[in-house]
Amino acid sequence: MALDDVDPVILAGPVPQWRPGGKLAGKVCLVTGGATGIGRATALRMAREGASAVVIAGRRQAIGQNVAAELETIGAEALFVTADVACEAEVEQLVGTLLQRFGRLDAVFNNAGFQEKRASLADQTDAVYSQVFDTNVRAIFHCMRHQIPALLASGGGTIVNNTSVSGLRNPNPGLSLYSASKAAAISMTRSAAMEYAPQGVRINGVAPGRVVTDMMLASGIADMRQVAASLPLRRMGHPEEVAAAVCWLLLSEADYVVGHILCTDGGFLAG
Repeated sequence: MALDDVDPVILAGPVPQWRPGGKLAGKVCLVTGGATGIGRATALRMAREGASAVVIAGRRQAIGQNVAAELETIGAEALFVTADVACEAEVEQLVGTLLQRFGRLDAVFNNAGFQEKRASLADQTDAVYSQVFDTNVRAIFHCMRHQIPALLASGGGTIVNNTSVSGLRNPNPGLSLYSASKAAAISMTRSAAMEYAPQGVRINGVAPGRVVTDMMLASGIADMRQVAASLPLRRMGHPEEVAAAVCWLLLSEADYVVGHILCTDGGFLAG
């Protein structure tokens, strides 16, 4: 199942609308995995919140350039950079290109992720393990290694890493690698937050639950309506709702929030 085959309103209700407050005015922002889903929604919200520039990175050039064009229509200067963030050389080049173009970096959303096809642990392979952990853990390591010096050189800034409720609790079998990788991402996020908060770089994470994205729809769950009905809100989430949480964590309003994993899950973990 793909996003084109389902009406998100059926699973998640009407797409929420918020009035932008210009709270990222003048900021240079970076979103990895920014061409689709939660990454795209966050990049668009950054632009609507007044970011002066939004850089998006991903592997699909045509889709990424389309998102960059959307950002330009909103009023932000936009740049798409083709990059596989699991490759350190490409991350280094990404950050270097951003700094050369805009001179600074203020806010980051590390969003790129990968989920394996659902299967029992003994049926997974080393190749799948590597792909999951390279994308969900190694990429965050590479990104923060190169982003943090850029943020420090800009006088400080903020990072939000996209994790998952599966890193905290995963009642669904078949995703042991994904769950383990997201638990590692959560731990890395918290550790880095403790190291760099005294230096002016504030690091947090979001942990989305059941959100209507291509990754969720391809997770091997046959009846998404049943999934939606089982949540406390009786619906799934929209990418825009996770984007709202990400952008709040990036704002000065959240200056006292450090090393936190904000669960945007519709009450999933509370159930």
